[in-house]
Amino acid sequence: MITIVSGIPRSGTSMMMQMLKAGGLDPLADHLRKADDDNPQGYFEFEKVKRLRQDKSWISQAEGKVVKVITQLLPDLPADRTYKVILMNRDLDEVLASQSEMLKRRGESGAIAQADELKGAFRKHIEQMRTWLKQCRHFEVLEIHYADTVKDPRPQAEAIARFLGVPLNIDAMARSVNRKLYRQVKKDA
Repeated sequence: MITIVSGIPRSGTSMMMQMLKAGGLDPLADHLRKADDDNPQGYFEFEKVKRLRQDKSWISQAEGKVVKVITQLLPDLPADRTYKVILMNRDLDEVLASQSEMLKRRGESGAIAQADELKGAFRKHIEQMRTWLKQCRHFEVLEIHYADTVKDPRPQAEAIARFLGVPLNIDAMARSVNRKLYRQVKKDA
C-alpha cells in the first residue's frame, strides 16, 4: 500500500507530511525544494511526482511510504496498486490568500488576479476529484480539514492512524503542528 497526501496547492499538504513523518511514516521526498518563509518546516516533495504523467517508474519506491501528490495528478497514479489518500481541505479564501502572499514574497508581480474565477475553478476541480475518487476502487480516502488540524491536531492524528491502520506516534504528530504558521486565517474562523 502507498499512502498519498493530496490537495490543491497551499491546502496544508506539507503540514500533513510533517505530521506523518513525526508519527513514524517514512516520506518519499528528495528535499530538492528547500524550506523557506512560506513553508519553514519543508515541502516534503519528490520531484519525480511532477512528471507522473510521463514517468511512473518510481512508484515502487513509494510502497510502504507516504508521498505528496497534488490532486491534479491523482488520475495518473497506476491503477494496479492500492492507495490510501489523505485529502487536505482548506477554505479557498485562505488558499488564495496564502498563494498571494507566497507570490509577493517571491517578488512575482500580480499576486493572484481574478481571485473569484480561480476560486470557482478550484471548487469545481475539488468536487470533480471527490466524485472521481469515489468511483476508483484502488483509492481509499480520508478528508482532513486544515483549520481543524491546526486548532486541535490530536483528534485528526487519531483519525489518520485509524484510517491508515498502522501504529503512529499520535503525540509526536500533534506536537509537530505549528499553530503560528496558520497565517491566512479566515476572518470568521
